[in-house]
Amino acid sequence: MKLLLDFFPIALFFVTFKLAGIFYATAVAIVATLMQIAWLYKKTGHVEPMQWISLGVIVLFGGATLLTQDETFIKWKPTILYALMGGALLIGQVFFKRNFLKNLMGAQMNLPEPVWLNLLLSWVVFFTAMGIINLWVAYNFDTDTWVNYKLFGGMGLMLLFVVLQAVYLSRHTQPEQPEEESQQP
Repeated sequence: MKLLLDFFPIALFFVTFKLAGIFYATAVAIVATLMQIAWLYKKTGHVEPMQWISLGVIVLFGGATLLTQDETFIKWKPTILYALMGGALLIGQVFFKRNFLKNLMGAQMNLPEPVWLNLLLSWVVFFTAMGIINLWVAYNFDTDTWVNYKLFGGMGLMLLFVVLQAVYLSRHTQPEQPEEESQQP
């Protein structure tokens, strides 16, 4: 369900772009993201920090796109989000000595510390690459190609990366230790 909810603004952006163009699609994406956040807050009483950041970025860059009638701003939005996500992971590790991925997923997976670090660094590299690819497509192809890439290429690369991560993690996942074994000297 969460995946469908996260996909909602992107799908509406894509459909609206195909029917009415980039500026209508941008306005729809802003409204859809606002609705997504409102629904999440009403349903759970909580919205993840990254979702608030995503809302801020779409309102800022989408708003700039609509105000200036310049599609460049909306094309930068994915790169800015990737930079914020990768930057947060890297800053957490370098300056605060905290692996935010382990903080988020440590309860679901038992991994050795070096694997957690490799996981974090691979996501930083992935986000950096995705941001660069987004700008390359935005500046070297027409807007229709960029929108198609944003939906299909970006999602495809993300899916491929997650599958590769799952394969890597499956080799390193350690079984949970029973409570009594973990307490013995």
